[in-house]
Amino acid sequence: MKGSGKLPPAARAVVEGDRRALARAISAVENGDPSADAILSAIYPRTRSIPVVGFTGPLGVGKSSLINALVSLLRARGRTVAVIAVDPSSPFSGGSVLGDRIRFEGRADDDGVFFRSMASRGAAGGVAAATLEASRLLDAAGFDLVLVETVGSGQVDVAIREIASTSVVVLVPHLGDEVQTLKAGLFEIADVFCVNKSDLPGADLAKRDLAEFVALGSTEGRWSPPIVGTSTLETKGVDELWTAVEAHESYLDASGERRAGERRRLASEIVGLVRDRVGQELTARLEGDPSLRGLLDRVVARSLDPRAAADRLRPSARPSR
Repeated sequence: MKGSGKLPPAARAVVEGDRRALARAISAVENGDPSADAILSAIYPRTRSIPVVGFTGPLGVGKSSLINALVSLLRARGRTVAVIAVDPSSPFSGGSVLGDRIRFEGRADDDGVFFRSMASRGAAGGVAAATLEASRLLDAAGFDLVLVETVGSGQVDVAIREIASTSVVVLVPHLGDEVQTLKAGLFEIADVFCVNKSDLPGADLAKRDLAEFVALGSTEGRWSPPIVGTSTLETKGVDELWTAVEAHESYLDASGERRAGERRRLASEIVGLVRDRVGQELTARLEGDPSLRGLLDRVVARSLDPRAAADRLRPSARPSR
């Protein structure tokens, strides 16, 4: 870890491994606290682009149990692991409603594991808006890797591609027609397919169906998603799953796609931040600025359509002085 002497106190505490400071920093990011800006700016040069592995798929496929088994495997190998579990938000408090901490509470005394449950807060794509910045804090705090569990909404949570270097799509036997629904998004995000609960009947058939599906979309010279069967009940296939993840991470390095993927994700993040900030500013100005309030009044009165109003608000559309 690079020297932390010149860092602001809160950022210095994060990079020195203070878990309470790390938790406070993540909370600041989640809550949009302005204090997070200085921390994120200070720790950014100290991040190392560690592997961030996303786990997505429908509700009930056992993502949490699978991650728990992987954490045990990785800790046995001496790796430090951070886990971000994104849960649906309470419509009343905005907080997480599934209480994933209960599933991981047995690791409370292990300093090599850090668990954080985050509410999605209505964010599309199965991940919280703050997940990317939280994973960056975990990187700066010295963890070897980050595992991210998406909400799981019955559809593939495609936004995980904007966060994870490797995306694992978790399915179970007998999904039937639901797999047909998922297919449109699977190849967008799947680096590894995992058929969990493979102790159930139909697991081999599910893997064969997926193999045929993968073969149809494979391109020579490009990564072809492997299909791994796992069972957390019988503790089978977890080693093979992690071997597949590591193979993809090695492929990213050998092919140069890691850097390309990072550039794409950072470009998307920058555009998203600009969109959010400009949107917040315009929302406030539409009610507070008399000239813009008049523009909104015209849209409400149907004398101007929303697209035309948006065109007038573009920076390039503003008249020069």
